[in-house]
Amino acid sequence: MGNTTKIHPSAVIDEGAQIGDGTSIWHFSHVSSRSRIGKSCSLGQNVYVGNDVTIGNNVKIQNNVSVYDAVTLEDDVFCGPSMVFTNVINPRSHVIRKHEYRRTVVRRGATIGANATIICGNTLGEYCMIGAGSVVTRDVPPYALVMGVPAKQVGWFCKCGAERIEFLGARAICKSCSTQYELKDGHCMPLL
Repeated sequence: MGNTTKIHPSAVIDEGAQIGDGTSIWHFSHVSSRSRIGKSCSLGQNVYVGNDVTIGNNVKIQNNVSVYDAVTLEDDVFCGPSMVFTNVINPRSHVIRKHEYRRTVVRRGATIGANATIICGNTLGEYCMIGAGSVVTRDVPPYALVMGVPAKQVGWFCKCGAERIEFLGARAICKSCSTQYELKDGHCMPLL
């Protein structure tokens, strides 16, 4: 932990946890011993971070989120209040299934809305936008906007997070930041 790391006195940080410089961990949170948290992150009130968890830099995890074992959050991910990760497909109280955890990867810049549920074993593409209350049951493409139960793709979202991308043919321009995009083989990609 660096000099600019802030940990509230009510938080529990298990010995061995790696926490990057400039990270803030708020009230009643618990960070497990083998977890890795990057620089300049913010973990809100009542956040749990499991042992087999990697969190990149500049990740924002809002109140009441549990990041269970087998979850990876890349840089610049936003986890909305009370959203849920899972790590077992078919849990039973009387059956131990820790050897069956399915890895969930949330790619750089993705946003997960409040109260959304991410079923384990899926990858959320970079800069995708998951609507509040959605239940994600499959992989989400980069820049995709998904919502509903189960979540379905309803469009595309700009990297800046301000606007939906509206394609006219195979090209689009964000009205807020002027980033240009191309739709190729069903995938949205920024033009460099």
